[in-house]
Amino acid sequence: MKKWIWAGVIVILLIIGAGFLIYIKAMEPFSDAEQTAVEIAKKEASLTTVDEFTIYNGSKTYYIVEGKDSKGKQVIVWIPEEEKNRKITIKKANEGISREEAVQIVSRKKAPLEIMSVKLGMENNIPLWEIYYRSSKDSISYYYLDFATGKMLKDIENL
Repeated sequence: MKKWIWAGVIVILLIIGAGFLIYIKAMEPFSDAEQTAVEIAKKEASLTTVDEFTIYNGSKTYYIVEGKDSKGKQVIVWIPEEEKNRKITIKKANEGISREEAVQIVSRKKAPLEIMSVKLGMENNIPLWEIYYRSSKDSISYYYLDFATGKMLKDIENL
């Protein structure tokens, strides 16, 4: 009987170990992208600290790095994934609306049931906020706001 218990424990540990290895392998591309983007942001925008890293997948993929520069100012760096003719966009956070202001705008205009995510992105060389929310009709919707002005760029409803 003890052999069966030990065999079961070993099988469970092997399954947990395999799951952990699969997770680590699956996260490698994200970790590599983050490392590359942080290096570029530190070099191009003189970031001294990094607060957040996100990936935006729109018409093109962008890496967004948020942090503080050598003067202590909050800076946002948009880095296209594509290396050919890479045009990096650097903005001070106070040059645009905040995450909270973006949520307030969407809440006022759309009255969502739930905000699922809020993240920075870039479309047609325009920095933006992408707000993913559940509408009052219980469907998924996206609302895109211009980072600089807070004006609506695109509204995708009822997915």
